[in-house]
Amino acid sequence: MNQQTSSIPHHASSAPQQQNAEASPPFPVAGRIGQLPPYLFARINKLTYEKRRAGCDVIDMSMGNPTDPPAQFIIDKLAEAANDPRSHGYAPAAGIASLRREVASRYLRKWGVRLDPETEVISTLGSKEGFGHLCLAMIDPGDDVIVPAPSYPAHVYAVALASGNPLAIDTTQPDRFLAEVAARCESPAGPPKLLVVNFPHNPSTTVVEPAFYEDVVALAKRHQFPVISDLAYSDVTFDGYETPSILAVEGAKDLAVEFTTMSKGYSMAGWRVGFCAGNPQIIKALGTIKTYYDYGMFRPIQIAAIVALRDGESEVINQSRIYQRRRDVLCEGLARIGWQVDIPKASMFVWARIPSPFAEQMGSMDFAAKLLEEADVAVSPGAGFGPAGEGFLRLALIENENRIRQAVKQINRAIGGDLRAAGGGGQAG
Repeated sequence: MNQQTSSIPHHASSAPQQQNAEASPPFPVAGRIGQLPPYLFARINKLTYEKRRAGCDVIDMSMGNPTDPPAQFIIDKLAEAANDPRSHGYAPAAGIASLRREVASRYLRKWGVRLDPETEVISTLGSKEGFGHLCLAMIDPGDDVIVPAPSYPAHVYAVALASGNPLAIDTTQPDRFLAEVAARCESPAGPPKLLVVNFPHNPSTTVVEPAFYEDVVALAKRHQFPVISDLAYSDVTFDGYETPSILAVEGAKDLAVEFTTMSKGYSMAGWRVGFCAGNPQIIKALGTIKTYYDYGMFRPIQIAAIVALRDGESEVINQSRIYQRRRDVLCEGLARIGWQVDIPKASMFVWARIPSPFAEQMGSMDFAAKLLEEADVAVSPGAGFGPAGEGFLRLALIENENRIRQAVKQINRAIGGDLRAAGGGGQAG
């Protein structure tokens, strides 16, 4: 099986070690802190900072940080609610009832899934917080948890911080991924404590069809393990593709929950509006943890989120079109200069294999640094997503179309000659 059995992934050796200019504290910190690796994007962030201080106009496509504002009616509702004295004070950690009802209504409209907003929906402070707290609710020390690879760091380290053992399995070929999960279940080690799936996948942009989730549910029922689906990019889809939900599979609510967020499709990044829906026992466990950690989302944000869910579907569609146009500008531009990349069907990223001849000469960290140093374009090195990400870069579609065109021009000036000399660059995997 192509899985990683160490409790923490060993990242590429080309990653820089984190520099700590301060002396070690005169007191011990928790051992779990020592489990966390050096921050693998530190080198890129440092170079970006230095270049900007020197007056360079860096085009930043490294972070998956949406820069478009939400629709004005959502902002107006936030301001209106914040000016209402009744909106202040602590809110329920699970989310106000009307917000949970709107989440249930959207699931019914979008996926035909019926949810009880009282027992099968809970709000979270973004899906990342929800996932971390759910790991605390579900994982005991030493429990094996299968997570996707290349790995969104929170999927690995939330498991590790809950004292679990993340097992990373390549998810870029979904059928093979599922076969490896099944093989693990049949092995002497037995089934995992949890299975985490993430489609559209960050960082690789891999997508699945509904039949995949039917197979996941059947396997999970056969071997009696729960499933966590991270659907953070469900609203950002292209070319007619529609993201399926695991909860649409008959019987899925017996064992699965799903995280969604308003950060991407609704452009509400930073508002920290996420949800978990599905199995009521798992939802209850998450709610128990949350009551000890937070006092809920700021009520005016919840009120604005209600209006967004109720009246903002056209805005979600429009935002996907914006990302699709950016995707087309980037992929077509890179192809023109000799760097062929796969065209994603969803998410706000392009996952690009390092083109030849550079792939034979350097890893993803060094190639990302080269683009920053010579082209003033910042991207995320694949090594930052674990060993399965080495050899790739992640380019976020957060800049506008003109800035993306400029980025392609600058990349062409820096490496275009080498790409053409190599005969058209490397094909994406």
